[in-house]
Amino acid sequence: MSALDEVVETRHPVPGIIRTANVAAKTLLVLMLTVAFVSPEHLNLEDKAATARAIGYPIFAFTVPAVWWFAWRDRASFPWLADLLVTITCFTDILGNGMDLYDKIVWFDDWIHFMNIGLLAGAVLLLTLHRSAGFGAALERALAFGMTGAVAWELAEYVAFVSQHSERFEAYADTLGDLALGGLGAVLAAVVVHASWRSGRLRTVAPQLEHRSPAPRTVDASG
Repeated sequence: MSALDEVVETRHPVPGIIRTANVAAKTLLVLMLTVAFVSPEHLNLEDKAATARAIGYPIFAFTVPAVWWFAWRDRASFPWLADLLVTITCFTDILGNGMDLYDKIVWFDDWIHFMNIGLLAGAVLLLTLHRSAGFGAALERALAFGMTGAVAWELAEYVAFVSQHSERFEAYADTLGDLALGGLGAVLAAVVVHASWRSGRLRTVAPQLEHRSPAPRTVDASG
């Protein structure tokens, strides 16, 4: 019996609201990024790496579908919730800039760092960790990804536009705060995902696989 024959895919219906929200978020993201690429001033993205966002965000938002298509589609149903969580991180940043929330609300940038790292950490847990894992394993993986992601985010911000900003020399304290908020978001993601698994939720929205032991071999003693 092959390894593939020993794996039974767990397929359950995914709530329609998750599918709808995911498709809507991706569609609106692509439309807003098109506008940002053509005329960044309409989304308040002047001197804020509009081109980098217009190229990078679609790649990031469609990473989960690409990985699923090439590696998982024969073994697992589509991870709609994890994909939605990834898409939201791109969508909220563009929407926040478009509504000028970064300038109008003093704590909005802090909230984005906390929320988005938490959402991404939650997506990673849903995609890579089995629901039977203990809290220690969930916390370890969430922090490992969350802190790495937070550092990568800050480096990308610095390269894209902070290094050319007039306030770049005062950005150190803001960076430390963003890293701390990202870490807290990852911790919250571990708590929420693990608690949800323990209470029987979030079991139908990730590519969970159940392993079945091979049937015992029958020995013919007649001859």
